[in-house]
Amino acid sequence: MHRLTKRFRPGARLNNCLFLLLFSLLLNCQQLAIGKSIIDNHIEEYRVKAAFIYNFIAFTQWSEISGPTLDLCLYGEDNFGPEIDLLQTRPVNQLSIKVTRLSDLQHLQNCHVLFISRSEAESLTSILGQSQGKNILTIADSQSAASKGVIINMHLDENKVKFEINLKSARNAGLNINARLLQLATRVYQ
Repeated sequence: MHRLTKRFRPGARLNNCLFLLLFSLLLNCQQLAIGKSIIDNHIEEYRVKAAFIYNFIAFTQWSEISGPTLDLCLYGEDNFGPEIDLLQTRPVNQLSIKVTRLSDLQHLQNCHVLFISRSEAESLTSILGQSQGKNILTIADSQSAASKGVIINMHLDENKVKFEINLKSARNAGLNINARLLQLATRVYQ
């Protein structure tokens, strides 16, 4: 009996109206948050990919690096934003990282690492042709890029960043990929 009287007491109708109003506002905010979460997921994806790139660099040996700086070049649409620039504050293997955004491949010979944006997937064969025989770690996030010759290709699998490695391409570039990194790859092309 106590529950019934509590439910129908004076002011309960006002509380119910307030609850419905707050609930509908929450639903509207949630719909806005869904759009925002897509943007947040994109930012988070590239934040994680930047960390992966740092580790790829740490677990790769170049046959020749002259100077105290390792040049990380980005080619194509920059989805990283300022996240990739944070790598410049973190030395790796006693080298400082310098991030450069390329608008063309004229200065490719200055790069130790070349990240090829998925916006350049159509030009991948041409880009790889220009980097062939050079001591450059090529990294991409385009479908089937490793099978086409990119050394390390990142992809999302169930909202987790995973990667595959083309060991033959790494050897052709004069790079040595650490065995621990090879073990973590979802696929290694020989």
